[in-house]
Amino acid sequence: MKKIWLVPAALAALSMATSASAADLAARPYVKAPPPAMVAVYDWSGFYIGGNGGWGQARACLDFVGPAGVLATEGCRTGSGAVLGGQVGYRWQTGGFVFGVEGQGDWANLRASRASLLAPGFTERVKVDGIGLITGNIGYAWNNALLYLKGGAAVTGSRLDILGPTGVGVAAVSATRWGADVGVGFEYGFTPNWSVGAEYDHLFMGTNNNSFSVANPIVAGALNRVNLDVDMITLRFNYRFGGYGAPVTARY
Repeated sequence: MKKIWLVPAALAALSMATSASAADLAARPYVKAPPPAMVAVYDWSGFYIGGNGGWGQARACLDFVGPAGVLATEGCRTGSGAVLGGQVGYRWQTGGFVFGVEGQGDWANLRASRASLLAPGFTERVKVDGIGLITGNIGYAWNNALLYLKGGAAVTGSRLDILGPTGVGVAAVSATRWGADVGVGFEYGFTPNWSVGAEYDHLFMGTNNNSFSVANPIVAGALNRVNLDVDMITLRFNYRFGGYGAPVTARY
């Protein structure tokens, strides 16, 4: 009989010991998760101004159009040289897409000379001395790296000289012509306001007919007709005004 009562007593003692041990365990501390880190994203929006410099090449094809419309071809010549200038523009950014407008002006020294095919004693010299661009652009930004396309209007200042056998100029004409520009560029923001980049542009300047202020020394009474294309590769630096609070994004 005593053995029967010992079993419930042992079970009760074991239950009390278990409860006491559980009460002695420390409560698990509650740790709040840290807030997500806010990381700044580069903002391309705003006005900017900058400078550029590099290399250009002009390809000019010269013909003479006689009074009866007869065409005398003198062939093409290519001249290259330095370009140096500046640009100003404005950009808008929405998400990763960047849109903008820009005006650019460059001094140029792209010249080429060649002996006349029709009158070998004479030398024809074509020079491009000024380039202007008014363009729109669209690009995509990966934070502070921007790849963009551009296109719009182009204007050049050019000059055609005819040099006599002694090297003295005997006829000349200057022209300002309008055409089109397409280009592609890459820009990298190395501070919130400063960026550096490289750009390629091709200018389609078309054909322009001119007459010399004196009699044409190669084909009497003829107009000169010059077809012109220009290529440019430039390095660019830009300063963006403002820094009006770069957008931020959460990083977990």
